[in-house]
Amino acid sequence: MRLLFNIVWLVLSGLWMAIGYAFAGILLCVTIIGIPFGIASFRMANFALWPFGRQLLEENGAGVFSTIGNVLWVVLAGWWLAIGHIVTGVAMCVTIIGIPLGLASFKLVPVSLFPLGKRIVDTDDAHALLPRP
Repeated sequence: MRLLFNIVWLVLSGLWMAIGYAFAGILLCVTIIGIPFGIASFRMANFALWPFGRQLLEENGAGVFSTIGNVLWVVLAGWWLAIGHIVTGVAMCVTIIGIPLGLASFKLVPVSLFPLGKRIVDTDDAHALLPRP
């Protein structure tokens, strides 16, 4: 089922959102200071292409530089990528079949706003990486 949803996602919105992330990554890699942001953008482009079966985990010890970087990211590129995911998610939720795709688009909004300090992992691997109570 993941494969089917990923293929439909890729055709309907994944390719376009990944192009947006790649474009932002290229623009951010123009300067040396923007390279970490560009790398994060390329990582998110990969996630935007194939989101089903993957999830985000918080990196332990990301620190204050991650927070400062996320604030800069929101100003530079995050807000328009998040708007793209929200608009796409709303458009997909119009049909019953599109609701899972819309929810996947909404799942990408937090990482489009605050990408630093997060890691993208397979859902199967995420359960092994989560701390146990």
